[in-house]
Amino acid sequence: MPTITAFENSPDRGKGHARDMRVRWAFEEVGQPYDVRLLSFAAMKQPAHLALHPFGQIPTYEDGDLTLFESGAIVLHIAERQDGLLPKDANARARAIAWMFAALATVEPPIVELTMAMLFERDKGWYAERLPMLHDRVRVRLGELSRHISEADWLDGAFSAGDLMMVTVLRRLNTSGLLDEFPDIAAYVARGEARPAFRRAFEAQLAVFNAASRP
Repeated sequence: MPTITAFENSPDRGKGHARDMRVRWAFEEVGQPYDVRLLSFAAMKQPAHLALHPFGQIPTYEDGDLTLFESGAIVLHIAERQDGLLPKDANARARAIAWMFAALATVEPPIVELTMAMLFERDKGWYAERLPMLHDRVRVRLGELSRHISEADWLDGAFSAGDLMMVTVLRRLNTSGLLDEFPDIAAYVARGEARPAFRRAFEAQLAVFNAASRP
């Protein structure tokens, strides 16, 4: 049974933003049981974990003699091995993988830059001046994505790993107010969050946070 690593006490306070959420959701979509090894922040920087993830982050994936890091690579590996996350048609499959890359390489960077600023830069003198620029960078990407989604339920036909990655990226904006400006994207995220596999993954991650928070 595959084993992944996750935060022992997630900094997102149970909101489901930590990147092991993506892997948990993928496992749930394909019906694959998995184990979780929880790590403290200190343990993530120790040699044992650095041997699995050279940047000392989570998640990692171990199955037999295979070890992977980076959530996108892990989700793609799961999707390629089991049915449920990639189309059978070769062209549709390639497009789904392209959307995975788009989520991580095009949509996520300005969102992460915004959220990091909101978390760690509020006390800086230039924060108020910089924030509108960061919001606008995200709005550009949301506008482009909105034009693509239009009336569609998912990015390219049926739900795929591309949607899984995109929804987890966009969820970081849930408390920013920006999704309210793009109702079609907000509805798209809500459709992803309503999937039973997502709910199971979210509850599993939340249970870890709740257990760590008990006195």
